Amino acid sequence: MATIAGPEIEQALRDRSFARLRSALEALEPPHVAAVLQGLTPEDQALAFRVLPRDQAADAFEYLPPEDQEGLLKALGTDHVAQILNDMSPDDRTELLEELPASATKQLLALLTPDERKQAVQLLGYPEDSIGRLMTPDFITVHATWTVQHALDHIRRNGEDKETLSVINVVDEDGRLIDDLRVRRLLLASPDVLIRDVCDGSFVALKATDDQEMAVRVFQEYDRVALPVTDSRGILLGIVTVDDVLDVAQEEATEDIHKIGGSVALDDPYLQMNLLTLVRKRAGWLGLLFLAQQLTVNTIDVFSGSLAQTAALFLFIPMIVSSGGNSGSQAATFVVRAMALGEVTLADWWRVMRREILCGVVLGGVLSILGVTRILLGHQLFGSFGDRAAALALAVGLSLMCVVLWGVLIGSMLPFGLRRLGFDPAASSTPSVATIVDVTGLAIYLGLGTAIVG
Repeated sequence: MATIAGPEIEQALRDRSFARLRSALEALEPPHVAAVLQGLTPEDQALAFRVLPRDQAADAFEYLPPEDQEGLLKALGTDHVAQILNDMSPDDRTELLEELPASATKQLLALLTPDERKQAVQLLGYPEDSIGRLMTPDFITVHATWTVQHALDHIRRNGEDKETLSVINVVDEDGRLIDDLRVRRLLLASPDVLIRDVCDGSFVALKATDDQEMAVRVFQEYDRVALPVTDSRGILLGIVTVDDVLDVAQEEATEDIHKIGGSVALDDPYLQMNLLTLVRKRAGWLGLLFLAQQLTVNTIDVFSGSLAQTAALFLFIPMIVSSGGNSGSQAATFVVRAMALGEVTLADWWRVMRREILCGVVLGGVLSILGVTRILLGHQLFGSFGDRAAALALAVGLSLMCVVLWGVLIGSMLPFGLRRLGFDPAASSTPSVATIVDVTGLAIYLGLGTAIVG
């Protein structure tokens, strides 16, 4: 829809036909308005924004990326900015304000009405990455002593601007959460029945100080569109909706992927990153891994005397080292992802180790057979490796078994070690695991090779 309206909007902007511009924009849904605005210059964005109806402008603003939001706030007048901020949903406004410099946040807070400012300051006061930053106080509550008819009348009168009406929270006279009801249950209940008789007392709630990652797991487990948020006393403070939690899930997954790839997580979309910042995010890990790889040179140097007499061992170094590094990287990726999904905890380390030992033996056995077959076929068909072919095959086969087993153990146990020390398991990136296994695996191979072949 947005792709059709885009040229029409651009033409209306060029002609300064504001009536046609407003008509074209009003026909679009807020996400489509945001998509069209992103293709305009900052000046045209501000111009298009000014002709939007108030409610549509606030809704579309929430779908813009942070950099476009900041640009629009700078281009629009104070009155227009105040209007947008006051009409934004509290959780989306909190996300915007926490991205801005402290001085800019202070100026924008001053534009809010007293009630909206109180909400904004309260949400910003919660710890970063806590549920409190995600929740919105725009929700409906009903009291347990009300009738169903009273509750439905209350929802009709007050529900228009609320975040969601899919789930209705039930509180007692002190504001404590005692249940949450799907609106379907209210609609199907007899009008004169009391709310407390419709409740079953079974509900799931989050604490305002809980970590946002935990909310992702709770939403996945209970398949909810919204969850209530309480304080330590059980007082209902707000709700968290699934759209905000999906954003958190995407951010966390992106951060883990960047770390597993061996770099610092990017704060902005890839194509919007400054080149120097992109280099800085990656240079640290690359430099550290480069220095670690120098141990490979030292290892070869230690065995250089023996290798001079058995040059054939050199031929299989890349195969042995890559097999160990690849197996370790696979194991690390599986374990880190299982931890992120809550499938594996610190208490499961022994179960994981047993599984990986079995996997390592089987995988190492398969690669050993392939390696031995390669050497013996080369000797049989081309006379390669001379009278040391059998010893070389034994050395390569045994080394592959040991190195692959060692690789999966390092790859699977390193995330547990990092989690135990309080670090992010995703920091056990595939390049770091591969580097550790490369160095140690090379030592294993050269030690066995020189003992058997030399």
